[in-house]
Amino acid sequence: MNDLRTLILDRIRDVPDYPQPGVVFKDITPLLADPKAFGAVVDELAGAYRVDKIVGIEARGFILAAPVAHKAAAGFVPVRKKGKLPAETLEESYDLEYGSAVIEVHRDAFAPGERVLIVDDVLATGGTARAAVELVRRAGAEVVAIAVLMELAFLNGRERLDDVEVRSLVIV
Repeated sequence: MNDLRTLILDRIRDVPDYPQPGVVFKDITPLLADPKAFGAVVDELAGAYRVDKIVGIEARGFILAAPVAHKAAAGFVPVRKKGKLPAETLEESYDLEYGSAVIEVHRDAFAPGERVLIVDDVLATGGTARAAVELVRRAGAEVVAIAVLMELAFLNGRERLDDVEVRSLVIV
């Protein structure tokens, strides 16, 4: 796992003051451009759990969750920003480190009792992940865990997720 940590950290760049002053954005595009690193991340996330569905949180969570779902032989369910899904939805509002937002999932995205892994790129304050957990549960499915590429420990997002297993490939 130490080799994977190095592989990941060497391919993530910090972009200061994006999307607003004071925020340091973790840019994963160099990691995504490296097939060895991207493949290793997908393999690691896909191999950890037996689930029926993988949820990807818009937008960078989609990039990781879709290939993880394929690799895990599970279905992929997008959780999107409000107003982006065409059918009837459930919605949940949340706060993040620089504002607030609303995410949605299709009301019929899960069968009752399905086991779900939520995948995202970064766990920061935990607001987005908490909202995704609530959406999945309200839709009748079971959240097995949340798996993220990177956790920003200084923002204490894990504290908002004390009732869910959280797996981070890298904690900074």
